[in-house]
Amino acid sequence: MALPPDASESTAGTAAGSTADPVAHSTAGPAAGSPAGSFAGTAAGSAAESPASAFAGSGAVAAPAPGTAGSGTIPAPTCGGADSGTGPVPGPAVTSPGAGPLPSLWHDRRFVLLWSARTISVLGSGFARVALAFAVLSLPGATPGRLSLVLACQALPQLVLILVGGVIADRMSRSLLMMISDCLGVAAYGGLAAMVLTGHAPLTAMCLLAVVAGTAGALFAPAMSGVVPQIVPAAQFQKANALLRVGMNGSMVLGLALSGVTVAGVGAGWALALNAASFLVSAGLIRGLRLTTAVRAASSGWADLRHGWQEFASRQWLWVVVCQAAVMVAAVASTAGVLGPLEATEHLGGAGAWSAIVAAQAVGTVAGASFAVRIRVRRPLLVAVVAIFPVALPMALLAARAPVWVICLAMFCSGLSSDVFGALWETTMQREIPEEVLSRVSSYDWFGSLALAPLGLLVAGPIAAAVGTRAALAGCAGATVLATCGALLSPQVRTLRAPAEEG
Repeated sequence: MALPPDASESTAGTAAGSTADPVAHSTAGPAAGSPAGSFAGTAAGSAAESPASAFAGSGAVAAPAPGTAGSGTIPAPTCGGADSGTGPVPGPAVTSPGAGPLPSLWHDRRFVLLWSARTISVLGSGFARVALAFAVLSLPGATPGRLSLVLACQALPQLVLILVGGVIADRMSRSLLMMISDCLGVAAYGGLAAMVLTGHAPLTAMCLLAVVAGTAGALFAPAMSGVVPQIVPAAQFQKANALLRVGMNGSMVLGLALSGVTVAGVGAGWALALNAASFLVSAGLIRGLRLTTAVRAASSGWADLRHGWQEFASRQWLWVVVCQAAVMVAAVASTAGVLGPLEATEHLGGAGAWSAIVAAQAVGTVAGASFAVRIRVRRPLLVAVVAIFPVALPMALLAARAPVWVICLAMFCSGLSSDVFGALWETTMQREIPEEVLSRVSSYDWFGSLALAPLGLLVAGPIAAAVGTRAALAGCAGATVLATCGALLSPQVRTLRAPAEEG
């Protein structure tokens, strides 16, 4: 699932939790990798990625044979080696249950490079999230409509081109594609910074650079989704995803906190320049990954897209959770982007109260990612889906006009549980989907999870005007709960199990 990248980062995990855009920049989901994992953080401001513990329990239903429609178990993916180029791809060593403890991920050079790149990149995105709006509004002749147009030019290619990004990411070195994406980010945000600093910022030029930034996100997100299985042993997928989220969520909180000071102290242009610099540093770090791509038969882009869809549609658990995420992300985006600020302005004391509420969720995502490093569950999808229930709680409390501190507590819990969802979702995707199609399948996850978010943002205001903000918020909470209950009706969601040796 995915969060709106700002409603722009996202996948099944997205809707619940972080607002970093996919370039970040994301998963992070997103988000680390998946939209579902990413949208989880939308209201907090995460690329798409829970305490209900799962339950070694009874009732597992026999899974269909690997590779058949609806199968929950897929043959182990082939993983990329350390050298660049194309050829047979040695994967990370697989450790059997009796082989002794796994080495620390912090001793793995490529994981440390990836973690550092994502952490620095998302820090820059934290600056940009605040700076871009103030930069546009500070220019001569600026209007809210002009800001909306620039943001729309960034968001549209992220949604439209995400499937293309998935096809490309499965055809070439994912680390090379991530570097290209980062370089596009340098060009886009560097250009925006230069225009703002010089005071010469034609609307057409700003929109074109926003399109470049959105394209970078569409290329980066699917590539990132497939990287972890290429550098980390399968038994450490969950820990790796959670550690990536700890770094990204922590740096997003820091970036958001420092962005206001930077914009006030030296101006929005310099804050945008810092984001461009973060892309440049990220590209340099990712260069050290040098991931390969496996040799495969030549095929057309349409054939690759069709194959990705077949892999996506053949797994009931996958499309069921993405459908859940689509509803959740739309509800979260509507609350975070329109309904929450409206309610805060009218009844909670204004921007200060809303800032505290959003900050509480951001802190919750850090706690959730830290918790996800340690939890071990037998049925990860069941736990992940149940973890979405707390996401509805802040919406319901806003509708009830509860005290700000109560809403803050609920938002903290929402951030925590949604990031646990994101980590479990990404891990399940990486374990169950063959590595050679993972980016394409992930792109369908991103696309489906984000599909309803623009509509939610578009209709939230008119619905609030027609029936009242409280009723609209209650509707968002109800939709989230109903979508989650619907996902739990799937036998595969309830019974898909993690390998006994994992963790």
